[in-house]
Amino acid sequence: MIHHRRRALLGTTALAAAAAAGALALTGAHAETGEPEPAPRPDLAIVEPSGPLATGTTALHLVDEGREDQWVPDEDRELMVTMWYPTEEEGPTAPYMTAEESALFGAQLEVPPDLLASVGTNSVSGAEPLAGDPMPLVVLSPGFSFPRATLTGVAEELASRGYAVAAVGHNYEAPISFPDRTTECLACTTEDIDSVVPGRAEDLSFVLDVLTGEREAGAHEDFLDGLDLDAERVAVGGHSIGGASSHRVMLADDRFDAGFNLDGTFFALDRHKLDRPFMMIGAAEHGLPGEDETWTKAWKHLDGWKRWITVDGTTHSSMTDLAPLGAQAGIATQELDGLYCDRLSRAHLTAFVDEHLRGVEDPILDGPNGTWPETRFHNP
Repeated sequence: MIHHRRRALLGTTALAAAAAAGALALTGAHAETGEPEPAPRPDLAIVEPSGPLATGTTALHLVDEGREDQWVPDEDRELMVTMWYPTEEEGPTAPYMTAEESALFGAQLEVPPDLLASVGTNSVSGAEPLAGDPMPLVVLSPGFSFPRATLTGVAEELASRGYAVAAVGHNYEAPISFPDRTTECLACTTEDIDSVVPGRAEDLSFVLDVLTGEREAGAHEDFLDGLDLDAERVAVGGHSIGGASSHRVMLADDRFDAGFNLDGTFFALDRHKLDRPFMMIGAAEHGLPGEDETWTKAWKHLDGWKRWITVDGTTHSSMTDLAPLGAQAGIATQELDGLYCDRLSRAHLTAFVDEHLRGVEDPILDGPNGTWPETRFHNP
């Protein structure tokens, strides 16, 4: 049972195999000697967002003083948070990952250590936020062992449409570069998977405290003063255990108005009724009714607007950047084309937050449709 639960948590087995094959494909054999020789590295980049606004990004180092880190109890809980937001500035775009994050996560995926550090992005590093009306906020939590950067595509998409987005790097649960060091995934060896979710829920509430001015922001006070957020319009969501943690924090903290889970088993499921909007998007097999009993249990306790969607031809990480980056590198991480999958995930997540934070409805969330024929709607 633990083995099954760990596979559902990490969800990288098939991806790593495909990535390993792709990494091998990046080298050729010398015509005369038969010795491997490096082939030109493909140019990898996050697909440009489709919204009308340019985007900026800033990284925040936050310390929740007085709350011990569950993985290293003699330390206060520390987080790295990447913010994306609309801007009018131009300039160099931010790196996708640091070299250290790329090497550690690349080893997990069995790809060259510098591959992910070379990925291009679309957001201006350290740009000033666009002035104007208060922005609705979307808080993101990545999958277990996945750097927060793996949700960059959807974050930039939302920022280009006028949202502020905060992706949380949960310390010791993935490779994370802080200003003075890079930490590894100490939690990846735990057998107590359920213990991850309550801690992440506390992280998400703490981040919202800081962003809305309820807790001190330290060195980031000036930046946050210029980031005009609408604390009455906040969504939370994530991939894998990040999605489960988003559900958990909604039950603990009513400041979050809507939430979504991208193919995450509901570890440490809180079975209280949730009367606010929640969307579950599952992979082709894992998300089907009957495949994961925690989805059925969670579904029965959703009392507000809700959707249970699966997407044909997808796997566990298809709603992250790994799908479009894999497609660009010639690595098939799922049956569905990775670039198409990226457009599908952006469309559905944008539609979800537009409907529940802005009141703008989109028929693609109402049921099966010709626009995205791969989506299946369930109501078990």
